[in-house]
Order: sequence, then C-alpha cells, then structure tokens
Amino acid sequence: MAKRLSARELIERVVDAGSFTSWDTTPLVPAGGIDEAYAAELAAAREKSGVDEAVITGEGLIHGRRVAIVACEFRFLAGSIGVAAAHRLVEALERATLEGLPVLAGPSSGGTRMQEGTVAFLSMVKITAAVVAHKAAGLPFLVYLRHPTTGGVFASWGSLGHVTVAEPDSLIGFLGPRVFEQIYDREFPAGVQSGENLQRHGIIDAVLGPDRIHDTVARVLDVLMGAREVPERVCDPESRPSEADERSAWDVITASRRPERPGVRDLLRHGATHVLPLRGTGQGEKDPGLLLAIAKFGSAPCIVLGQDRYRQHAREPMGPAALREARRGMRLSEELGLPLVTIIDTPGAALSKEAEEGGLAGEIARSLADLIALTSPSVSVIMGEGSGGGALALIPADRVLSAQNGWLSPLPPEGASAIVHRDTDHAPEMAQAQRVQSAQLMAGGVVDRVIGEPVDASDDPSSFITALSATLEHEIIELMRTPAYLREGARVARYRRLGL
Repeated sequence: MAKRLSARELIERVVDAGSFTSWDTTPLVPAGGIDEAYAAELAAAREKSGVDEAVITGEGLIHGRRVAIVACEFRFLAGSIGVAAAHRLVEALERATLEGLPVLAGPSSGGTRMQEGTVAFLSMVKITAAVVAHKAAGLPFLVYLRHPTTGGVFASWGSLGHVTVAEPDSLIGFLGPRVFEQIYDREFPAGVQSGENLQRHGIIDAVLGPDRIHDTVARVLDVLMGAREVPERVCDPESRPSEADERSAWDVITASRRPERPGVRDLLRHGATHVLPLRGTGQGEKDPGLLLAIAKFGSAPCIVLGQDRYRQHAREPMGPAALREARRGMRLSEELGLPLVTIIDTPGAALSKEAEEGGLAGEIARSLADLIALTSPSVSVIMGEGSGGGALALIPADRVLSAQNGWLSPLPPEGASAIVHRDTDHAPEMAQAQRVQSAQLMAGGVVDRVIGEPVDASDDPSSFITALSATLEHEIIELMRTPAYLREGARVARYRRLGL
C-alpha cells in the first residue's frame, strides 16, 4: 500500500498548481450534547490532522476548468462524518449546483461518527439529497474512493458517482472488517473489499493512482460538460454508398460475419478521443458482450454503449446484464443531457435458462422504453449484425445509421428459416424476403443514412472507421443544436408510420 495522502495532498495533486481556494470559511456549528470526553477527542483530532473537521471543501482548476472538490481527511477521527462535517458537505454541494460546477468527491472514511449517534447517521440522508439535486441540475458528480471508504459514507455519497474510481489497494466496503470480526467472531473473506475486486464485479469503473486523477478528470469533464458547451457545426461528410447496392441480403449478412470486420472497440480505439471505458452496471453485474464508455468523436461529446462483436459467442452470448449495463449508459445520458450513441452488432441475445431467469425479455422492453423516452440526443448505428431482441433493444434513436454491410432482422436468417421451413437451408431466401439489408432498410424508412463501404470494412477498416467517426460527429452536433421537442416528436413518429 502506497503512502496515504492527506486531503490537502490529494487536492494539490489533482488541481492546477496554486489554483485551490477553500470554501471552509464559515465557523462550524458544533453538534449538540457534546460531553467533555468527545470535546477532547475533537481537539486532539484538530491537532493531529491540522484541519478543523473531517471534510475539506473548495474549488480549483483542472486543465483550466473550475471544479468543486469535497474530500475527507482520514486523520480527523478516521474521516467520520458527524453533524458539522455533513453540514459542510451539503453547503459545498449546494454551492457547486448554484454555480454550475462539476464536483469531484474524494471520500476516505470509516463511516458516520459513532460519538454523535443516530443524528450523524441520518446526516447521510441530507448529503444524498444534495447529490441528487446536483445531478438533477445536469452536473457531473465524480467519485474517487480512497483507502479506506466504508460504512454510511460508501452507502451514500460514495456510491452515487456518474463515474466512480478507486485508489489502488484500497479497502472499500460497506461493513468494516474489524466490525465484522467483532460481531461474528471470524475473519471477513480476504480480497472482497478491495477496489480491484469491485472493478472486476462491475461496481466501480476503474482503479487509478492519485497521479492519474488530474488528467482523467480533465478528459471526463471535457465530455460530461459537453451538453453545456455545444460545439460548432461541422461539415457533413460524404459517407453514403456511391451507387445503388444491388447485392443480395445474404451477401451483406456474409460480409457482416467476417471475423476481421471492425467493431465498437475499433471505433473507440481509432475513431474517438477522450475515451474512458465504464465498467458494469454499478450494481454488481457486468457482461462482456456490451461496452460502455464516455468519448468524443471530433468535437462531439457522447456516451457510447456498444455490442462488442469480439466478446459475444456461443458460450457467452449477450445476456440481460448487458442491457442493464446499457440502461446505466442511458441514465447517464439523460441525467447529463449528453448525446447517446448505441452500436448494434450482435448475432442475437442469449437464449438460455439463465437469460430467462435473469429477465432478458423485461430488460429488452425497459431498454426500448428508456430510449423512446430519452430527452437527450441519440444516434444508433447498425455496424454489422443486427439480430433479434438484442438489436431491437438499442435501435430507437433520433438518427439511425447503418454500415453498408449492416442488417436488421427479427431473428438470424437461419432462425427465421427454421420457423417457416423447419430447416436452415432457406436462410438466404428468408433474408431476401424480409428485406433486412441496409439498402432496403433505408428505402423503408428504418434507417436515415448508410455509411458506404466502397471496400468491405473487413478489408479496409481504417477508411470505414474514419468515415463512420466523421459522420457521427456531424450527426451528434446537428442533434445537439435541434430543440428537444422536435427531436422527441420525430423519434416517435418514425415508428408510428413504419409500414403504413
């Protein structure tokens, strides 16, 4: 374990040099009913820590951007939160909201302050309410969990971040292991309450050392504050097919299934900037079949949620957890007013006992409902295979794009053939009859734009990724500059008139 940084040392590493200004200028209101012993503890804590309470608040610049910062000082009674510390936190959060500032929170705490009893415990309610109000204002709330963060702090404002990362080798958990051992007379299992384990289980997004927080926060805020900093328009790139695509549906499907074909990871790696992958649902689930990230395409900020063609296969198809992770991305988009990009590239969602018992059908329905009701701009991209309910769950958007070798179908053509002909031999015939290829989808009003593949994307991935990225930048910015009521009405109207 590296040396634990004090709150002030952390702040000095995070903000631009010399830019921090304290907000802790108002005298603290002491908790009622303090006895002499507790008063002596507080005095000793002030002497030991060099601060007047377990929380430091203020603002600084990060890459020149104003950011509000709230951080715990663990040397002050183990960073525990009492009435005075909670009041300071709430005032700082309310000020950040009023002034339109993002917040970076750095908890390091044993939880609520036992010396102040239930009143301190219930202070977590008003802190949470202040965080909720801050997020409701469309402002980012970022959390850096430091060693250790436990108890009521972890179970309230420590777990409410839009993006949450942890310090390496940090103890992070609800119940402190010492308390567990005293209550149950046995040791808590080793390795469970660590930032690294929480990341593996999709509860937090990353584990980062303090020296990486400055640049990471700068990149994240460049994206998350994007809804308040609408980019200038960019030219509409020429990305459509140069001539009518007369190929059969089966030719398109065959091309989409080539193993060399680029997917969402290639798009983020080579076509986007400011990329920060987010991990899991934040609730203990993750699915390798879906990738969630914040990113920029050119000057256009967005949340990206994409079906990862490289991580879906017969042994591990995309399950309900992937859609719960996708819905986390939708919530981020909604809360921050940030454009959402969905990447459709799936051979189909899981068909299994586990998927049924995990509520797959319900998650498809809820994903559809969330996308239809989304108030932020949205773009969906059929990047390759678009099969079944897994594709349906991510399709509704203000603008729907498709790669030239993209397709969308209720089932894989082999499945449709099995239903109609009781064999899979008629798959090419079924695909053609269902008009699943991009050219037909555009003719039918399902797709707004086709990204041309003069050369199959599998053979020239760089040109395809460049064209798709430029198109996404243009479409996102145009949508950001379109009034929400026009976008939302048009989104619903598309599906209302389909097939009529």
